[in-house]
Amino acid sequence: MALKGNLRDFTITQLLNLINLARKTGTLVVEGPGEIARVFFREGKLSYAAIEQEDNSLAAVLQRTKRITNSQYRLIKEKASRMSDKELGLVLINAGYVSQDDILVSLQQYFLAVVRRLFTWGEGFFRFDQGELYINGKITVRIDLENLIIEGSRQLRELEKLQEEIPTLDMALKFTDRPGTNLRNINLSVQEWRVVSFVNPKNSMRQIARATKMNDLEIRRMIYGLLQAGLVEIIRPAGVAPPAPGRIFPTQNKEEQKSLVNRLIERIRSL
Repeated sequence: MALKGNLRDFTITQLLNLINLARKTGTLVVEGPGEIARVFFREGKLSYAAIEQEDNSLAAVLQRTKRITNSQYRLIKEKASRMSDKELGLVLINAGYVSQDDILVSLQQYFLAVVRRLFTWGEGFFRFDQGELYINGKITVRIDLENLIIEGSRQLRELEKLQEEIPTLDMALKFTDRPGTNLRNINLSVQEWRVVSFVNPKNSMRQIARATKMNDLEIRRMIYGLLQAGLVEIIRPAGVAPPAPGRIFPTQNKEEQKSLVNRLIERIRSL
């Protein structure tokens, strides 16, 4: 029977720890916000990983890691699109384009990157199907999970801290009133400049995250740094009315309120 659940109740780090300790062989399918990942394990070790919505072929992986050029990638896609990754790997090694180590290192980097992306998925569903692996034509590896589990735990603690500082991404940002401060004289990273370019009371932090293609952890980390630097402050988005104040009592009748309070007191005393 497959293990199923929600990422809100069972984190990726906990799943990896379970797979590692039990030395499980099987496939973990994770359905996140707009993406589906498939991660394969053999005897508790990471064997293969891919995001369904992107090109995860060997040629694409080698291009991302700069082992082959863009023109070589296009040529491979045109001439060798029907080859399996194993067949293509042999052809590239024999032709002298790459070495066996180049292929294995590139694949390991990609598989680890896929799992690291899963650490940032706060919402979604997972299913783990136990059993032998059937990855037709793909090249597999064996990666210990211990370091990944430690890294995932560290990221989870960081995200929890950032969520305390920035409870919701549905608020907006505005620049603080700092006379004489010139943003051009402040040393910001390229990603920070991208976020800064969208700072506007009309843009929620969630909209900025989508525009800059950042995940929950990345955008919170970036905004926290800008807040600490005193460059921005959090405000309610322009045009969004504040929530209506909730009623403390379900009734406005004074006698009914008094009766309700007395019943609550008696209920508490009886516990």
